[in-house]
Amino acid sequence: MSGLFITIEGIDGCGKSTQAQRLAELLRSTGRTVTAVREPGSSALAERVRSILLDPEMTGVSPRAELLLYVACRAELVEKTIRPALTGGGTVVGDRFSDSTVAYQGYGRQLGPEVARQANLIATGGLSPDVTFLIDVPLEVAGARMSAKSADRLEGEQRAFHERVRHGFLEIARGEPERVFVVDGTLPADEVTEQIIERLVARVPGLRNGRSRCVGGHG
Repeated sequence: MSGLFITIEGIDGCGKSTQAQRLAELLRSTGRTVTAVREPGSSALAERVRSILLDPEMTGVSPRAELLLYVACRAELVEKTIRPALTGGGTVVGDRFSDSTVAYQGYGRQLGPEVARQANLIATGGLSPDVTFLIDVPLEVAGARMSAKSADRLEGEQRAFHERVRHGFLEIARGEPERVFVVDGTLPADEVTEQIIERLVARVPGLRNGRSRCVGGHG
């Protein structure tokens, strides 16, 4: 494929959605064709399943059923949106992708990272991001940022679950340092964006020139 696939990952409240939005805007400012997606979501099927997966009243979902629902959404998104965009030479910016399944279902739900990776392989046909930025923050920081809003089904899980998820993300980064770059999410949003740009500037000519156009807060 001739396109560029970039993903932003991290625990809820780390600021990844803000950075994904900023990055998509910056890349568009260089003249690239950019497709921005979120997971689960960004397709008619996935948006409906998302409402189920994140519904705080949807209690008692088995970990394996949860895993399969997430990767079903991913399979649809890859086939209908991501792969065509990359094949056409475009850039895709993903707010979550397969690493989230390894972290949340593999580590968080304790199904095991290899089980999650095998499910991802079926869903994606082997498609993997070219570059991933893991926005890492302590649980206390993430919790403080989310305190003003109602928690969804996953956000409302016990602390031990979120500790396993964060650990899972960091293990992924340790295992694939050539693809996954850890960024300190406790820094101001502008500084987080700057770190992302530093990693991408060699691959995306003109990226730094568009930097001043995109500002925002945590998301």
